[in-house]
Amino acid sequence: MAGAKNHQYHILPPSIWPFFGSMAALVLASGGIMWMHEMAAGTLVFFAGVALIAITFFGWWSDVIKEARQGDHTPVVQLHLRYGMILFIASEVMFFVGWFWAWFDFALFPSTVEAVGGAWPPKGMEVINAWEFPLLNTLILLCSGCTITWAHHGLLHNERGGALRGAWGLLGVGENDSVKKGLWLTIILGVIFSAVQAYEYMHSPFPFKAGSDGGSSYGGVFFMATGFHGFHVLVGTIFLIVNLVRVYKGDFTPRQHFGFEAAAWYWHFVDVVWLFLFASIYVWGGWGAPVHGG
Repeated sequence: MAGAKNHQYHILPPSIWPFFGSMAALVLASGGIMWMHEMAAGTLVFFAGVALIAITFFGWWSDVIKEARQGDHTPVVQLHLRYGMILFIASEVMFFVGWFWAWFDFALFPSTVEAVGGAWPPKGMEVINAWEFPLLNTLILLCSGCTITWAHHGLLHNERGGALRGAWGLLGVGENDSVKKGLWLTIILGVIFSAVQAYEYMHSPFPFKAGSDGGSSYGGVFFMATGFHGFHVLVGTIFLIVNLVRVYKGDFTPRQHFGFEAAAWYWHFVDVVWLFLFASIYVWGGWGAPVHGG
């Protein structure tokens, strides 16, 4: 029969969001360039672009959630959503590879960089003590990896019941509701990580901006690598908050919960990247240099 559907794919209706999102990205990029060149209204245009990007995210992903509720996410569609998330995380891995490459290039071949005086870290520069706040943040992220896994395990086994008691009850969390408990704890740990990193940055012994002592090379790569990771933690925390709201709305089932799964994958990626940052930048990268406050 003409027009009969003989496949498992979901054919999407026309959507405004790809065009809207591309225009939002154009506004964001234009505003960023204007801001960096100190042009009039550059800041306003940049944050207008941020707002338009946020609207794109909300509208586009709302449509995806509606499709899931309508049963349009067949097994083959879910499989390809997973492929898409895997490829996205792979692209993020390569993004951080660039910053690690820059760090190891400076660290292993300091003689090629005149500004650092043939030593890495640059001579006379104090570094952050790896065994204080960086170690604390490492433990925080490792614990958050356990809590998100606990929540995922609870979702797979449909552990979302029990009476509302104590402090958890005030949040609408049942006694045996490991899904909400795990998500709440992961979000709280993510917020604590961001707060600790912000405090570390405010008390950093070296600047991001250029200087005559070579600190610009060290500080530039340090803040770009760890700062972009911090941005990913913020994005992951927002991702988890959205999933927490969806859990309260009852969107997920043990058989269909790709949104939750994607958030968990992303959070584990953030955890692993931090372990490499901690080992290579904080521990190995500062080995033998004067420690700030030490």
